[in-house]
Amino acid sequence: MPRGKLSGPEKAAILLLAMGEQAAIEVMKSLDPKDIRQIGQEMGGIVSVASEDHSAVMAEFAKRAAASGLSVEGKQFLTKVLTKALGRDKARRILASLSSTENAGFEALKVLDAASIANMLSHEHPQTGALILANLEADQAGQVLMLLPPKKREEVMYRMASTEDVLPSVLEELNNVIEEELRVGVSRNAVPVGGTGMVAEILNTVRKDVKDAVLSSLEARNEKLAEDIRSKMFVFEDLEYIDDRGMQELLREVSKEDLMIALRAADEMLKEKFFKNMSSRAAEALKEDMEAKGPAKVSDVEASQRTILKIAQKLAAEGRIILGGKDAEQMV
Repeated sequence: MPRGKLSGPEKAAILLLAMGEQAAIEVMKSLDPKDIRQIGQEMGGIVSVASEDHSAVMAEFAKRAAASGLSVEGKQFLTKVLTKALGRDKARRILASLSSTENAGFEALKVLDAASIANMLSHEHPQTGALILANLEADQAGQVLMLLPPKKREEVMYRMASTEDVLPSVLEELNNVIEEELRVGVSRNAVPVGGTGMVAEILNTVRKDVKDAVLSSLEARNEKLAEDIRSKMFVFEDLEYIDDRGMQELLREVSKEDLMIALRAADEMLKEKFFKNMSSRAAEALKEDMEAKGPAKVSDVEASQRTILKIAQKLAAEGRIILGGKDAEQMV
């Protein structure tokens, strides 16, 4: 759950955790002992960080850093930190937003409910839908996507996947769609609006039937594009490839109820991965509870799996675990 209004030390603690150990050490060297103590207390008390808080802190950091004037080295550092904390595609969108002086419209979209946005997009051109979804957080975009008619959903995802940058003039269509609510910058440079990374991020948040339908449609139109999206997606089965230390870290954050439901549709190897990183007593108790509870709805299983995946991705963004599917490069 988001924490609401964060204090300065809380924001600093989240930022330093997202930076990673080496960058955080360099920053700490420049702080006075009082600040270090305050931030250290906050860092020690952090068990988990809501994705909304994490993204908000990183975006505020980027805007404040840009406003203070950055050298070439500073811009490179900012890019590196944001990419490490948020991933390449989300970092690109935040960095691109810094060059625009008018983002109020896109921010206004983020407070609308998914049904209102889906209703608006259902009557608009797929390219317009792609541009709007690309400016939402992945979770919100996923909620909107599931409410769109299947044909519209597939068209929007195809446009988003096949378009990474557009000229700001193209975004003028958004002004016609939601009039004064959206405003865009007037820079002549191309603006990041989507791409396969954004599509993968959104599809990771939706139900399996929606995800499979979108990927099948994209594959029929452009096999290479679909394969690129698949390679960037992280699915529940990929948790098998987290190392034991990372799995233990994940288990500390996951609720027993979600784990019990999510593992019902998991293969034996993945179940064993979870069980072996629990105490024998906890593993036996979980197995007994799974047997006693009886069958679960597919929708409930998928929802619990998505919840666990979100926790895993948050931990990865904080540098606490390393994610990677079976084709990921091995770390030594």
